[in-house]
Amino acid sequence: MAAYTNTTMLADTSDVSAYMGENVSANYTETMQDLEGVFAEASLCVLIKYDAVTNWGSLNAIYKLIFSEYVARAIANVGIMYNPTGYSSQIDAEDKVIYNLFKMQEIIKLLDKSDIQDFLGV
Repeated sequence: MAAYTNTTMLADTSDVSAYMGENVSANYTETMQDLEGVFAEASLCVLIKYDAVTNWGSLNAIYKLIFSEYVARAIANVGIMYNPTGYSSQIDAEDKVIYNLFKMQEIIKLLDKSDIQDFLGV
């Protein structure tokens, strides 16, 4: 997890870049990533029923990694599909999106478990 440089609290450009791959359109700007990140953060907070953005400093480092991964993958998906022509094929771009969605679903399943919610303290 890198230092946070953009307006999103939970994921920054280097976090997102790893999930987009090297062929993402240069036209998918950091400003666009920030905007998508704000929406992804809001969705995550609603999902966990806790304002992780405002209370970021009080969270355990492991929980921060889980939350950052979720938000970074959401931002990456929008970037991949923004203009997928840079990838070797449409299928290559879609495979990246599908894998990101799979990992996001796994995080949602984990966070939906009541014992995990209790463990997180949220």
